[in-house]
Amino acid sequence: MDNIHPGIAGEQVTTVTPEVTARHLGSGGVSVFATPAMIALMETAAVVAIDHLLPEGEASVGTAISVRHLAATPVRQMVRARAEVTAVNGREIRFRVEAWDEHELIGEGEHTRFVVTLDRFAERLAIGKPAVGL
Repeated sequence: MDNIHPGIAGEQVTTVTPEVTARHLGSGGVSVFATPAMIALMETAAVVAIDHLLPEGEASVGTAISVRHLAATPVRQMVRARAEVTAVNGREIRFRVEAWDEHELIGEGEHTRFVVTLDRFAERLAIGKPAVGL
């Protein structure tokens, strides 16, 4: 993982639809971009940043996220998430994550991913052992 280092970043964009609102996902009673949907977008941005740099047979899995949802975004607005690598400690990779709608910063925080070997990960899942930390 010598090619993954602080400063590498990825972005992901989506448009807010009724299916990703708090009302639809059950995370609130309002038809605005849901916090779980924002988190998923941030995680996808992190995957975009690093997974293409991993050797074949490896992938990253999310292990922690701490974010604040700062502003509401209505249906039909575009949202862009960005994840930037801030630290690499062996197989653990930390990110600064942010999300913006068409007007302002709507979310920010930190995210951690762990690089796994897919075969070993699948084996451990099949026998009921923890799969992260391989």
